[in-house]
Amino acid sequence: MNLNVAAKLQERKQRQKKQQSKLNLVSLMDIFTILVFFLLVNSSDVEVLQTDKTIKLPDSTSNQKPELTTLVRVNGEQLFVGERLVARVDEIDGNAGQIAPLLAELKYHAERAGPLPEEKKEAGRAVTIMGDEMVPYQLMKQIMQTCAAADFRDMSFAVNQTTPEDPSETGAGS
Repeated sequence: MNLNVAAKLQERKQRQKKQQSKLNLVSLMDIFTILVFFLLVNSSDVEVLQTDKTIKLPDSTSNQKPELTTLVRVNGEQLFVGERLVARVDEIDGNAGQIAPLLAELKYHAERAGPLPEEKKEAGRAVTIMGDEMVPYQLMKQIMQTCAAADFRDMSFAVNQTTPEDPSETGAGS
């Protein structure tokens, strides 16, 4: 009787092996192929600066990509270096050539970055200035002079990139 039970168990195991389904790799490969193409198409090489809702950037048609540099942000009320509040705009002396708290903060950033290589000493350190389009020119000039005094002479301005207008569509011939 034991022999009969053992034979039945053995037969049942063999039937289960025959009935097991195999993994269909074709469907799985199709899904992964679609996923790879989706990720490739949706990954872009656009670099986005920190957004600040208090700053409305001017528009530009420039095609040059921004570099990751020290960021100076100014709106109508405050002046930041990176995420750190440096000064309030109403406290800045409009007649002074430089902004002392900004100069101190930029020198601190320069010390942390270490010495410049010989080939970059002429151009100076890179800085990106993100200024609201309504910030007065005098304040922007003070910020630029302060950056230059702290050896941040390679200045870039953050703007919103727009598409250039086609001169034929401006109505020159109408």
